[in-house]
Amino acid sequence: MIAWTSSLHGAVWALALLGTSACQPAENRSDRPETSLEFPQADRPVSDLGANQFSTETARDAAGEAQKVMDLAEIKPGMTVADIGAGEGYYTVRLADRVGESGRVLAQDIDREALERLARRVERQRFDNVSIKPGESDDPRLPEDSFDRIFLVHMYHEVREPYAFLWRLWPALREGGQVIVVDVDRPTDQHGIDPLLLSCEFRQVGFELVAFRDAPELAGYYAQFKAAATRPEPSEIKPCQGSPSGAGNAGN
Repeated sequence: MIAWTSSLHGAVWALALLGTSACQPAENRSDRPETSLEFPQADRPVSDLGANQFSTETARDAAGEAQKVMDLAEIKPGMTVADIGAGEGYYTVRLADRVGESGRVLAQDIDREALERLARRVERQRFDNVSIKPGESDDPRLPEDSFDRIFLVHMYHEVREPYAFLWRLWPALREGGQVIVVDVDRPTDQHGIDPLLLSCEFRQVGFELVAFRDAPELAGYYAQFKAAATRPEPSEIKPCQGSPSGAGNAGN
């Protein structure tokens, strides 16, 4: 069960647990967190943390972005949803409105200042169905068996330990729950990720691709994954090759 905290005080208190870290190309990373060492290191560069405001909210709404994504993800009243890499809360507040008073939204980010601003926004707009929680670069820190949908919008390419991150995300899905990814088809050090590489990394930690769609109105593509029947042990995970030509294969 999730302990939901909707008050600004509770959200800011949780932020005290948050640490910050910078994303660097894989070949230069010698400071991997100890909690990630049992997992393989990603065989690809990683984008620096980008601006939390991907585009203006007015422009995104004019393109119908959030509406399109929520429709594709079949978001309904009463659902429990996680918005990972929530930033300024573009998706958080729209998801909160869609799931309604009977639903719940957990907003998570590793950016302390972004979460503080989001907490103030949630308080100001009186979204009592939103909880805010800090995460870690290799662990979204989600409660098990809790979510119908988990959103990773324009942020997955910034995850510096994707195998540890996704492996720890896997148990958070309820039966029938799915992970929603919106990203751009370009190199991972240019704030995007090749769809084949994305699919490979998800597959290696126990997910299956169930839907994919190129969507210009999303400034990229939409992908939807479900948990496979089993999750491999960390020692069984083989890193995907980072180049687009080898993205569909694990290992060398």
